Amino acid sequence: MIIERAYAHRPAHDEDAWPWSVPCVRQLLEEGLRFTAPVTFLVGENGSGKSTLVEAVAEGFGLDPYGGSHDWRYASPRDKSALGERMKFDAAPGRGRRMAASWSNRKGFFLRAETAMDALDREGFSPDSVSHGEGFLAAFRGKFLHAGLYVLDEPEAALSFSSCLELVGHLDRLAKEGSQVICATHSPLLTALPGADIIEVGDHGLRRVAWRELGIVDHWRRYLADPHAYLRHIVEP
Repeated sequence: MIIERAYAHRPAHDEDAWPWSVPCVRQLLEEGLRFTAPVTFLVGENGSGKSTLVEAVAEGFGLDPYGGSHDWRYASPRDKSALGERMKFDAAPGRGRRMAASWSNRKGFFLRAETAMDALDREGFSPDSVSHGEGFLAAFRGKFLHAGLYVLDEPEAALSFSSCLELVGHLDRLAKEGSQVICATHSPLLTALPGADIIEVGDHGLRRVAWRELGIVDHWRRYLADPHAYLRHIVEP
């Protein structure tokens, strides 16, 4: 573990504006967000705020908000978010405290699905001869090597079923080698990683759930059992 808790101070004004009005952000401001396992998944609908949270965690740790490693922080023109500017951490004992004490000791990578290939190319890692999904996997194999904080925003976006399984193996390896992973995802496959902490994000704010209790797991199970039960409400006869 690297960080045990993320928190931020409420701004003096604009409390009803985005992102302060988002339920999960309000809960973060009031209670903070504790991390209890080396791998944490944030799961929720589009617009629930999960990507806002992981981006702010990455920014607070010193990772470039555009995406990339700690060594390339703020190399892009993208500014830090309002929440990222206020993000603070309680470090875990050992490696976490050493990283928190010194910027030069901080290691990690922020992978955003929409900017991942550009960020990798900027860092001199350009798998041009492979597909988008294969490029993602090449990044996991070639860049996710050292103990650090790895923040991922929907990494499954470019991956097939079998490639997602490979990613699960990479995440498991990182956790066992002393890294910490915080990942926003829609994937029931990724969230099934044994030992992972799962936090469901929504109108309720933040709540920890078991994998089989996730809404996405229930929907996928029922959809695969009977697609027509869903599609009859979507597709015109």
